[in-house]
Amino acid sequence: MPASAAVTCYGATHDVAHRVTTHLFLIAPNNSGSTFLRTALATSRQTWNLLGEGRTALGYGGPDPANDRRLTGSNRIPASRSQWLEVLSDPEAYDWPRTCKAWYFQAWAHAPRASVFVTNLHPFIVGELARHFRNARFLFLVRNPYALCEGICRALRRRMQRNQPVAVAGERLETAAALHVAASLEQQRCNMESYGAQGLCFTYETLCAEPERVAQTIRDLVPQIDDLNLRQRLSVKGRYNAVLTDMNARQISRLDAGQVALCNRVFRRHGNAFDHFGYDLL
Repeated sequence: MPASAAVTCYGATHDVAHRVTTHLFLIAPNNSGSTFLRTALATSRQTWNLLGEGRTALGYGGPDPANDRRLTGSNRIPASRSQWLEVLSDPEAYDWPRTCKAWYFQAWAHAPRASVFVTNLHPFIVGELARHFRNARFLFLVRNPYALCEGICRALRRRMQRNQPVAVAGERLETAAALHVAASLEQQRCNMESYGAQGLCFTYETLCAEPERVAQTIRDLVPQIDDLNLRQRLSVKGRYNAVLTDMNARQISRLDAGQVALCNRVFRRHGNAFDHFGYDLL
């Protein structure tokens, strides 16, 4: 939370259920910039926020790699296997009244009159969110698939070095990451087709290059957030404190020809999704 905030209100002592008139969900594959965006939105005096992602909140009533044995090893690549996707996209796997109650209790805001609840979630439950939350609005975020793969593989290797489970037996990390990224990209396209009237879609690249324009489109979608500033220095994931910078070129340069070839074996089957979001195969 920004130290400059004059007042911080906590959901445990406020009737958040009656104060919130809009639910704003940041829908993005991991490593797409949603953490920065959520952090920026949390500096607004118009938002109720969580300390982390919606799925990491205590009392979250849905499947998560940290608490569901069916998802063991799926951390960062849950869309790479059909059995994991079945778990994540099963409406019966979610207890939304319990989740909403937990979110509201743990939420915080800079002002008691805040009326927009914000959190970020994966792309495979948008229909459930639209059905269960009043006045749901969505920010659909995508990023260059190769940069995503590089970041995911690097994070998975760190997990493996710490002897944490990563279920990629018989697969290269790049293949598992590419499968996850391609499925997420396809799902975002479907999300826009079904729920585009309730949201907007933009790329990580546009967010980095044109933060003022993206901020204005968000304000147009949710007019209550009239003080949103995306061009500010923020602490993200406790690792750096900076304005948002496009890291694609640096990350893609870390992929060698063999790794790109592994990604392309998957990506070639998803040309329509690449075209839809304006990405090219390397």
